[in-house]
Amino acid sequence: MQSLAVFVVVSCCFVYAAWSLMPQVARRTLANGLLRLPLPRQLVFTLRKAASASDRCQCSGCDHAKPEVSLANGGVKVSSSSQQVLVFHPRNRQ
Repeated sequence: MQSLAVFVVVSCCFVYAAWSLMPQVARRTLANGLLRLPLPRQLVFTLRKAASASDRCQCSGCDHAKPEVSLANGGVKVSSSSQQVLVFHPRNRQ
């Protein structure tokens, strides 16, 4: 019985780690494949969310975001909203 419990816990951890570390394209393909199976409602909701994910990395501070570009007076100007401020915090030395 104890071995069965360990097997279940380790299997769940493996699936979670594999899903988290899987590239987004592979995750989207796997989610589309799993949606063909009869699954519980909550799992279907999660898989639909993963299947319809965009190509962006979904982080709030993405440095892959395209800057806003506008044509003004025949030239190309990059808006100032694409600039980011870096804040350096000193380390506590003991």
